[in-house]
Amino acid sequence: MAGIVMMCVGVASLCVNDALAKTLTEGYSPLQIQFMRNLIALPFALLIAFKMGGTPALRSHRPLAHLLRGTLWISATFMFFTSIMYLGLAEATALIFVAPLFITAISAMFLGEHVGWRRWLAVLAGFAGVLIVVRPGGSTFQLISLLPVATAFVYALLMLSARWVDSRESVWTLLLYLTATGALLSAFIVPLVWVPVRLEDMWLFVGIAVFGTAGMTLMTQAFRLAPAVVVAPLDYTALLWATILGWLFWNEIPDAMTFVGAAVIVVSGVFIILREHSAVE
Repeated sequence: MAGIVMMCVGVASLCVNDALAKTLTEGYSPLQIQFMRNLIALPFALLIAFKMGGTPALRSHRPLAHLLRGTLWISATFMFFTSIMYLGLAEATALIFVAPLFITAISAMFLGEHVGWRRWLAVLAGFAGVLIVVRPGGSTFQLISLLPVATAFVYALLMLSARWVDSRESVWTLLLYLTATGALLSAFIVPLVWVPVRLEDMWLFVGIAVFGTAGMTLMTQAFRLAPAVVVAPLDYTALLWATILGWLFWNEIPDAMTFVGAAVIVVSGVFIILREHSAVE
């Protein structure tokens, strides 16, 4: 039960993080938002890593792996923050849900993992759900709608890249170095898009750092306290929160086809999670 609660609260926290980011995109570049978020979050990540893992959690045995993961993290976050400048929060969130489908496909095609025909059908069904949401060729189609899908692909690579990290390193080390490398790498580019931060906006930047870090920490703990097959499907509750926040703050109401496509994507993702758990057993 503790794992279920932590997962739900963690997912809600990340949705608040996304809503704050969408608010900030009205005056700042997604890259600057990301830099500020990582910079402010770094002390929190350092404190959490030390508290949960002690001094060993502060040390990396493969720093280049973390550098690569940081690059993927920056790319995924930049693309998602850019997409929510133009798309509804619920629509962008629904398209992000194809990440598990990409993970399954990449694992089968490039990592030599066995994926049965049922999971392949689920992957195909999930991508059909993407087509329902995006509706290429339709009058409502926007090219920017493909950006969350690209984000999901890069995010899948980020998740799979955890395999390259030294097995002696804890999840807290991964959290710390992901935040640190994100701040470091974005610092090289952010001067190109930097605008002075208004004092009244600082609470939004602090909010992103707090809710983003809290969300990642709570979700990580959830997987430690409960079986993945129980907590992983709860990630899809993000669609509910994204819909509520989008409606409250921007009067965004997704159309029926978006909900249909999102439902197909969610069902496909949950099926893959259950099948992977069954295969492990």
